[in-house]
Amino acid sequence: MTLKDLETRIDQLVVQAETALRNVRRLETYHAPSLRQEDWAALRAAGLAFIEATFGREHSFYGEFYKGFNNSYESDGKYALGVLTAVRDQIKGGWIETTKGLVTAEAFGDFLEMAEHLLDQKYKDPAAVVGGSVLEEHLRQLCIAASLPVEELSSGKAVPRKADTLNADLAKAGKYSKLDQKNATAWLDLRNKAAHGKYSEYTGEQVALMLASVRDFASRVRP
Repeated sequence: MTLKDLETRIDQLVVQAETALRNVRRLETYHAPSLRQEDWAALRAAGLAFIEATFGREHSFYGEFYKGFNNSYESDGKYALGVLTAVRDQIKGGWIETTKGLVTAEAFGDFLEMAEHLLDQKYKDPAAVVGGSVLEEHLRQLCIAASLPVEELSSGKAVPRKADTLNADLAKAGKYSKLDQKNATAWLDLRNKAAHGKYSEYTGEQVALMLASVRDFASRVRP
């Protein structure tokens, strides 16, 4: 599948989500507005299949779409549209280097702009996930530049080391201060809350502060 094919397909999925939201059912007052079941099922299946094929199941986009679009409520549909919009921005921004997707160091600023745009559109949860993904990839690039391990063995297979571990290793190696380490831990914690559906445990203002802080950190601490 070419980049053009990916762009065409994600455009179709965004339109599909927008159409499903226009066709929301509004029944009795004690029922929350919901997508039609056939629209919800079709969009969920198509969205998950596309994200898995493009980024893999381990990518935060997959987890966000899977957990955030688990019901047919209108609010879930809006969340799904936010995730698909983030996916579209990533693809059309030129950040896909393979079918699984690789973030390049040069794209950090653009990724943060994408997160800020999501936040401006009131999608604080995908914005937090995107911002956290930028931070995690920056930590990974710092480790590579410092010859620190970014993978470890698990059941005989090489798996990526957790972002918190990378953060601790970099601070221990003197690549940045203990204060930077504590700040990065807090930003990663906010990202994890967003990725695990704990949306009430942080605010849009905190996400905005996180994005600004990650931008400053990435500009100061370079590979």
